[in-house]
Amino acid sequence: MKIDILAIGVHPDDVELSVAGTLLRHAAAGKTFGLLDLTRGELGTRGSVELRRAEALESAKLLGSTFRHQLDIQDGLFVHTPENWLKIVRVIRDCRPEIVLCNAPDDRHPDHARAAKMTVDACYYAGLEKIETLDDAGVKQEKWRPKVVYHYIQDREIIPDFVVDITPFFEKKMAAIHCFRSQFYDPENKGPNTPISSKEFIDFVEAKSRIFGRPVGVAYAEGFICERTPGVDDLFSLR
Repeated sequence: MKIDILAIGVHPDDVELSVAGTLLRHAAAGKTFGLLDLTRGELGTRGSVELRRAEALESAKLLGSTFRHQLDIQDGLFVHTPENWLKIVRVIRDCRPEIVLCNAPDDRHPDHARAAKMTVDACYYAGLEKIETLDDAGVKQEKWRPKVVYHYIQDREIIPDFVVDITPFFEKKMAAIHCFRSQFYDPENKGPNTPISSKEFIDFVEAKSRIFGRPVGVAYAEGFICERTPGVDDLFSLR
């Protein structure tokens, strides 16, 4: 079940909005990835837990994810406790990713920063021998620590440490976002208006991708913040 990349979001649509293009790019290069939603998004104004899960699975299938797991951490009301971060540790040890992508460390939605911190800590604790966890069959899991954690950028304007060109995959990224019909712009949906349900929000997602792409001379990109200083093989590998 080992994968190359584990993309984690506190809400079921966080990954699609911020990192779907990067996942598609790496999948096209032969890398595998899985998706992990920390909550079921039960506090969302629109939709229901059941509908949002169906939308999340539809998106995962479209993206070609190896799996999509949803934990039962409490949306909006979760706290950084061993009970919660151990749930993340179990998934990390189960799929043993080389890279973890997670929520922004500072954002408009308070869940995002809190989830970012809890995810980073879980990645560290997953590598400690004396923290014991069991898999679904009750077998002790082996320790595993991802090589690196990158934070994707969400609503707030944050200067990225690096960007990934997603131009060839942008349309498919947007198709994955539109799988969440209960949450985002859909002229057939007569639900209450929210900050993310308007066409203007979809336009914002596209504009942000264009802004990230401009400095490196591409049409669309996604931005990331590094947990630690990255290295490169040579200066010519930088755009």
